[in-house]
Amino acid sequence: MEVVLAKHYGFCFGVKRAIDIAENSKDASTIGPLIHNNEEISRLKRDFNVETLHDIEEIDDVKKAIIRTHGITKENLKFLKDKDVNIVDATCPFVRKPQQICEKMSDEGYDIVIFGDRDHPEVKGVKSYAKKNVYVVLRVDEIKDEFLSNKVAVVSQTTRKIDEFMQIVNFLIKNHKEVRVFNTICNATFDNQDAARELAKKSDIMIVIGGKNSSNTKQLHNISKEFCSDSYLIESENELKKEWFKNKSRCGVTAGASTPDWIIEKIIGKIKKI
Repeated sequence: MEVVLAKHYGFCFGVKRAIDIAENSKDASTIGPLIHNNEEISRLKRDFNVETLHDIEEIDDVKKAIIRTHGITKENLKFLKDKDVNIVDATCPFVRKPQQICEKMSDEGYDIVIFGDRDHPEVKGVKSYAKKNVYVVLRVDEIKDEFLSNKVAVVSQTTRKIDEFMQIVNFLIKNHKEVRVFNTICNATFDNQDAARELAKKSDIMIVIGGKNSSNTKQLHNISKEFCSDSYLIESENELKKEWFKNKSRCGVTAGASTPDWIIEKIIGKIKKI
């Protein structure tokens, strides 16, 4: 069986940057998981004593706090500063951009629409920078026209699909006088999704590697399943099953933006043994 890697996959710029920051910040604690990959979080704890706090209230005895790639809310940032904690900011620059846009557009009197998952830490952080009317939606039918003024600014969670973002944008443009559109989906997301789509079209089976709580990895899995019904999302080589590969001649492999190379290599090695 042929095993083929997607043209674009794995660590994005923001995650690489965050890992470098964490490796150079020994004995620190991250506010929430640094990235959405449990295996990599465990490695950072084992090799660099970087702990993960799941609630900011746990900060009492912490001297050095790392802000994760997804960012934190404006209120939590103030909380850390008030505690006089040494703050190491690993927020991805592509995540910081919609935070700044929301703050600026709010100051200029725009209602804010964020396309994304309201429960995702990135979206919670971005939303906190809007001053008043801010709405988080995933579908057009969630937009309540009666609550929006004629001036609307729209941003996206960085890891969403562009065609779904455009559905929101098109609806707003048709129904409001002034719409400011900021495409805040990062290029790495575009590249990884396009590469997964092309590989899935040519594969009998797709293995998508990454955290099951990772938004961008779940998007890659959904795209793969559109074109290759035998697509599986896994976090480690222990989840692979021999029967998946029976009578398959071409296996495509891709990985989410929080997936390190060492995990990808272990999984490909196990696939080849199978």
